Amino acid sequence: MARKIRVGVIFGGRSGEHAVSLVSARSVMGAMDQEKYEIVPIGITAEGRWIASGDPMKALEAGDVSASRPAALLGDPSRRGLMRLEDTERAIEATRLAELDVVFPVLHGPYGEDGTVQGLLEL
Repeated sequence: MARKIRVGVIFGGRSGEHAVSLVSARSVMGAMDQEKYEIVPIGITAEGRWIASGDPMKALEAGDVSASRPAALLGDPSRRGLMRLEDTERAIEATRLAELDVVFPVLHGPYGEDGTVQGLLEL
């Protein structure tokens, strides 16, 4: 069997349509063929914090991201990775969460439909 395609699904965001994005993302992820795609959910809080550890959808829906660690996309196109960030006393340490093959932004309103996130992904 061929390796599954890793799809990062980005949802939430700093928009008045944050809640609509959660509903849309749940629908998109539910419609994906799980035998063909490995889904990597990436949530963005209403304040703009990116989270990917644990269950970001559940955390955003509950309004409690206190247990979630910040996440960031690598700017290196040869790695296409998602990293978890840890702020230690000495430095910020990064741990690879997943290497992504493709990203599916499910964002509405400013920062989503205006090309901001698409621009970030093209860097």
